[in-house]
Amino acid sequence: MKASITSALARLPGPPTVRYPQGVPFTAVMAGGTMRIEVFAPQGVDVQTPHAQDELYFVHSGTSDIVINGQRFAAAAGDAFFVAAQVDHRFENFSKDFVTWVVFYGPPGGE
Repeated sequence: MKASITSALARLPGPPTVRYPQGVPFTAVMAGGTMRIEVFAPQGVDVQTPHAQDELYFVHSGTSDIVINGQRFAAAAGDAFFVAAQVDHRFENFSKDFVTWVVFYGPPGGE
């Protein structure tokens, strides 16, 4: 399988919803077994809530802060972050060009 950041970004933002009035800021690009990969490009405010699976973020472009369980980290292109299942997290202060790959994997509740 192959995923392209260019084709993923061409699909963003997705159609507006009640939760995402500026358009859905993520799109799925690949899946297999328990693994799913998305591209996430938030605009405005990141309103995500904890997820059932463990997650890896690989920052593609831009800058941001990521708050994981109350701990703040600077995030920039080339950085990677782990977020355990069910842990509160969000991106804040992101630049307009902020884009990250997101890998969800493992069983609900985490490994």
